[in-house]
Amino acid sequence: MSPNAIGDRYALEDRLGSGGMSTVYQATDRVLERTVAVKVLAEHLSDDEKFVARFRREALAVAKLVHPNIVQVYDTGVDAGRHFIVMEYVEGKSGAQLLQRDGAMRPGTAVEIAAQSCAGLDYAHRQGIIHRDVKPGNLMIIGGPAGGPAEMTVKLADFGIARAAEQTRLTQVGSVVGTAAYLSPEQSRGEEATPGSDVYSLAVVVYQLITARLPYEGNSLAELAIRRENERPLPPTSYAPKIPEALSAAVLKGLENEPEDRYPDALALAAALRAGLSGVAPADQASTKLIDGGSSTAATRVAASEPLTPTSPARPVRTRRSPAPARMPAPAPVAADKGRGGSGFGGVMKAAGAIVLIAIVAALVAAVILLATDAGQDTDLGQFIGDTVEDSVSGIKDFIQENTGS
Repeated sequence: MSPNAIGDRYALEDRLGSGGMSTVYQATDRVLERTVAVKVLAEHLSDDEKFVARFRREALAVAKLVHPNIVQVYDTGVDAGRHFIVMEYVEGKSGAQLLQRDGAMRPGTAVEIAAQSCAGLDYAHRQGIIHRDVKPGNLMIIGGPAGGPAEMTVKLADFGIARAAEQTRLTQVGSVVGTAAYLSPEQSRGEEATPGSDVYSLAVVVYQLITARLPYEGNSLAELAIRRENERPLPPTSYAPKIPEALSAAVLKGLENEPEDRYPDALALAAALRAGLSGVAPADQASTKLIDGGSSTAATRVAASEPLTPTSPARPVRTRRSPAPARMPAPAPVAADKGRGGSGFGGVMKAAGAIVLIAIVAALVAAVILLATDAGQDTDLGQFIGDTVEDSVSGIKDFIQENTGS
């Protein structure tokens, strides 16, 4: 690979960024005479045959995604053993760069970024492709907050590398820990990612955009997993009181641990965020699905869920409403056993009480006699104790008469 060109077609120019997996360059496509972005895989990944095979497979699949809210993939190849992917060049900043520069965004701006991201995700999901790595760094924003939401375009990046990296152990160095806060609980457990996983990750992004904080923070994957399983995130309004309560509730619903408790799809999340911005709290969400090749729409009802409002700032507790158990026929009444004078348990308790009573009486009598006389030194009190209370009382009387002479 030439230091200034790759694939005998793309002239490399400025380096746009780099990480543990790749380095991205601005480049010029000499054939089509347009500016592109070229992502060159890190050398240690290019030596991983399984990773390269997955990467090429995913790159070809993502190249078929053509949507205004997805960074277009143009080409992929290998040059001198280095694998690369050629993408649409986006002249803007990532969500991560904007957070670092400006901190928390206005709710309207954050909702617009999320809504456009939802449009791109929904399109990809309907093509059978899940992003798996939604985070601020993978949201490219053209225009920016200064121009207002109406002047902004958001594009999702890195579809082509997310799945390829998912099961590659080498990519965990310096990358997984940094993105773990955005992974859905099911992904953290090692389960297969679903469209609901992307919904969760985007809800984390929205939370961060409006508060400049993450819902869960930790120094390790294990700490993050434990906190997510045992705590509920504080409402965004805890950090920024000016955030509409309804928007705060809409974000928290997207952060539910179980996929079935979140929004059913990305479009439902977008609708809930927009409604929340207008002061309408999430209830029964209507999800718009494209049918008949996109020629018409149908509304899908989504069951309402309880709002995730923590009971205390220190350790919020999540309460889940359990379904009512099915009614079972009442058992037939059982006739009492008159011969036993009540239940078996009651009989046992009576017998135990009698034994205790006998022991107490015997101990008291013996103590009195031992104190009053010397008879107790060679007397076996046990011979006077009978099998019943009546027999024992009678025996104790005999014992007293023999030892006191009364």
